[in-house]
Amino acid sequence: GDLVRQFDILSRKAFGKRNRQAMQRCAENPILSRDDVPAAGARWRDVSSVFNPGAVRIGNRFLLLLRVQNRGRETCLMTAESEDGIRFRVRPRITPLRGIERSRLKVHHVYDPRITRIGSACYVVFAMDVDGGCRLGLAATEDFDELEFISLPHGDHSRNGVLFPQTVGGRYLLLDRPNRRPGGEGAASGDTVRLSESADLREWKPAAEVFRGRPRYWDERIGPGPPPVKTRDGWLLVYHGIATHFAAANVYQAGVVLLALDDPARVLARGRCNILEPREYCEQVGQVPNVVFPSGLVPLELDEEGFAPLDGTLHMYYGAADTCVCLAATTVRELLRRCREE
Repeated sequence: GDLVRQFDILSRKAFGKRNRQAMQRCAENPILSRDDVPAAGARWRDVSSVFNPGAVRIGNRFLLLLRVQNRGRETCLMTAESEDGIRFRVRPRITPLRGIERSRLKVHHVYDPRITRIGSACYVVFAMDVDGGCRLGLAATEDFDELEFISLPHGDHSRNGVLFPQTVGGRYLLLDRPNRRPGGEGAASGDTVRLSESADLREWKPAAEVFRGRPRYWDERIGPGPPPVKTRDGWLLVYHGIATHFAAANVYQAGVVLLALDDPARVLARGRCNILEPREYCEQVGQVPNVVFPSGLVPLELDEEGFAPLDGTLHMYYGAADTCVCLAATTVRELLRRCREE
């Protein structure tokens, strides 16, 4: 009704006319930068960066859970709110993570949250830098005043965990990217997306390998992006791909894959080309150059059965150059077309 019309008006102003691009960048990008982050304590004044947000819409509010980094290279999570999904206000305090000590791990950093809403609760899958590598954690919240730790989905090292927005066959499903350390020194990465399942969100077991990176192309290394969006054609998953360029500067891009509704381990279609790549100054220049990192995907409309309609708008929130937050828009129809184009 009126709310949808307001979104249409705002979208036309912020994104302009559609062209041949799969994603339409917001004219106000970056929508959040370090200057938008209020002081949240002595160590959290004049922060270095804000990026890679989880995103969710609750009623008429859009919420981002932000990765914020200070000058000591410490990381915290902070929450931002918006009524239009474009102009956000960051709450002036850190969003605490309660119960993390139950992980029994030495946690150095918590970052890159992904948000999935199931019922009245929002679940957050996040990465944790720990001694020896990186692990995934799972937490829950209803108001984003604080997060409550639930479990460690895996015993091995992995990143980029995303929870499906409903159970499938009575099981909770999670996608992630197992980390495999490359030869010599350097951060662990990976080239496989796997599916895991759980009956209670606490005990998890791997179920299947879903898809792999494509050597020598734009997505040599990969990882899930935002949680999948349910469409009548299947689960739409935006993922990130890394072109390693034969040991030169890595380039982070976004792509899309379509998974079967009843069996998300089955790939129905996968885009040959990326749908977003670093082209703007804020995406090419920053702490880590040449990065677009998709981490939030919010449908502006859902039908009575929870499906995103073909021509419904999707807001994709992404980190740019590990420095700021940007926004791009598209439709389900457009992403399905990109999945299937030859």
